[in-house]
Amino acid sequence: MKNCVSINLKKNEIVIKLNDNATQMEIIECLKRKLPELKKLYKDEKTPITVTGKVLKNREIDEIQEIIKSKIDVEIDFDMPKSLGLSSIKKTFEKEIAISETKFHRGSLRSGQKLESEGSLVILGDVNSGAEVMASDNIVVLGALRGLAHAGAKGNKQAIIAAGLIDTVQIRIANIVREIDRDEEPLHKQAYVSVIDNHIVIE
Repeated sequence: MKNCVSINLKKNEIVIKLNDNATQMEIIECLKRKLPELKKLYKDEKTPITVTGKVLKNREIDEIQEIIKSKIDVEIDFDMPKSLGLSSIKKTFEKEIAISETKFHRGSLRSGQKLESEGSLVILGDVNSGAEVMASDNIVVLGALRGLAHAGAKGNKQAIIAAGLIDTVQIRIANIVREIDRDEEPLHKQAYVSVIDNHIVIE
């Protein structure tokens, strides 16, 4: 599939549209061919890139993001329809996060364990240091969050992270990362984490 990637220049962003029927391999090959041309358009500007058009898995998003970043170091947003489980119900990120599909996990996560969800994730326990949780929508930890948490993993900046205690070094919502210096910042109890003006805020 030769034209599985189309690039459109808009006023405040560049939109990379992926063909819904193309395989990941075809998309990667097409991107590799087209990115050098796109890079020529960049001089001092930092115009953000929006990738749209196809439902992608987290691994595929990471792969596409890495390839774009290797050529052009700009902010990349993924705005796409999303497939939920076997029912393949599609929805966009404009839908209220309050009504997303939710997965419950009973018990704590130990170091080395990883838990992912296509909707929201509720952990009835702790997320210990060295463990990782990732969700397309919200993450709620009833105990302590000491491991890594990545909410809105497919680009949903409306997603939130909530925990009984936040004692971790890094949290992520969509493509925004916040490093936490444990020596300088107090432990956040009954914490609510959200994105405000493209910054992660802990309340």
